[in-house]
Amino acid sequence: MSRFKKLSHTIYECKYHVVVCPKYRHRIFTREVGEYAKQQIYTLSKHKDMVEVMELKIQHDHIHLVMSVPPKYAVSEIMGYLKGKLSLRLFQNMKNREAVLGRQLWSRGYCVSTVGLNEDLIRRYVQHQEKADKQMEEQQKGLFK
Repeated sequence: MSRFKKLSHTIYECKYHVVVCPKYRHRIFTREVGEYAKQQIYTLSKHKDMVEVMELKIQHDHIHLVMSVPPKYAVSEIMGYLKGKLSLRLFQNMKNREAVLGRQLWSRGYCVSTVGLNEDLIRRYVQHQEKADKQMEEQQKGLFK
């Protein structure tokens, strides 16, 4: 299988590492909310033609994605769609979240970088992000004792 994908007049490989955070980095993606969000991200990405989530890791206070987005879409368009639809679905499904967050789930922006030749390195980073975050939290706790 070729690493390039095809549209009618385009051959491309456009992969992005994206990080999105809830407003004020609230730790809302607990077990059931995190699992629901994960399921919904995969479902919503399938609604956009040829958008593929390749890696996904949900932390309590942010989400890492490695995704393939065809050049017919702007990354900002896809992120606006995902963040908007996911917040609506989360508020409909998890009624008590609205009391904590008001009606605004996400921080305004997001972080995005192109994957390029370091795809394996970035995918491993996303897969092991939770372990790295826990190690950093333990180090910080040790400093402030």
